[in-house]
Amino acid sequence: MTHTRILGQGLQVSAIGLGAMGMSQSYGPNPGDRDAMIGVLRGAVDRGVTFFDTAEVYGPYVNEELVGEALAPLRDQVVIATKFGWRIEQWKAVGLDSRPEQIRRVAESSLRRLRADVIDLFYQHRVDPDVPIEDVAGAVAELVQAGKVRHFGLSEAAAGTIRRAHAVHPVTAVQSEYSLWTRDPEPEVLPTCAELGIGFVPFSPLGKGFLTGTVDAATQFAAGDVRASIPRFTAENRTANQALVEHVTHLAHAKNATPGQIALAWLLAQHPWIVPIPGTRRLERVEENATATQVPLSADELAELDDLAARIGVQGDRYNEHHMSLVDR
Repeated sequence: MTHTRILGQGLQVSAIGLGAMGMSQSYGPNPGDRDAMIGVLRGAVDRGVTFFDTAEVYGPYVNEELVGEALAPLRDQVVIATKFGWRIEQWKAVGLDSRPEQIRRVAESSLRRLRADVIDLFYQHRVDPDVPIEDVAGAVAELVQAGKVRHFGLSEAAAGTIRRAHAVHPVTAVQSEYSLWTRDPEPEVLPTCAELGIGFVPFSPLGKGFLTGTVDAATQFAAGDVRASIPRFTAENRTANQALVEHVTHLAHAKNATPGQIALAWLLAQHPWIVPIPGTRRLERVEENATATQVPLSADELAELDDLAARIGVQGDRYNEHHMSLVDR
């Protein structure tokens, strides 16, 4: 049985989506076998996953091309989200750019790479302090009117920014990092989404792998693995953060589930309009993640997880200094 959820503006998607970024970057050597990745993306649809997340900056460009090729035959069964907002020069992101003319350019290029007539959900990837959010929302509204975009989203945006954008054009989804060990959206962003009827899409819902129990203090990250530059993933901080994973693992064993499924089930239990997008390169992980919808957590178990996460806290920032500076506050 396929579980679905509704984001803002009535957008229906699978309760668990799939983040495609890691198929092209950030987690060590990139998979050499493009056909295998196409197989994972198509296999995900067979397993009821219909919500896919990509961005022009992943690669850059090659991730959208991969997702586009894989899902073109299944286009009417899936919802594809992509993102704008970076200035890319010589195949490298060199800063932010959300000027309306840039948004229009990116939309045309993304449509081509995705082999699509319309972008289902178009996120601003990071809030651009140099461009009023009203202008950004207005530019996306024009693309919606032109039939090139269906829905508008924001990524890593603060509550005030969300409100201002939503006043110009309805925001369908806000995407930010959220998990048992990253609770930043809870004080302001989630209440704002609840009030305005906006869906919330947690990325890195498994703590970039940490909450699956497969990373510990002894783990050596491969060259090109983004985690090697993240303060939270220093060996010392991994040791400090292990207690939370041990509890999640213990609960998983008691429920005949995996630690990753417990972490996703916890997120799903927070609000009915939350749709996590764990990334993976393996079909068995897609299947494991998708079946997290069938892992019931009692009120007591949820409270215990909350209590433990609050008590233990998390050591280390979730990004390095530069990337933390790009998060809208």
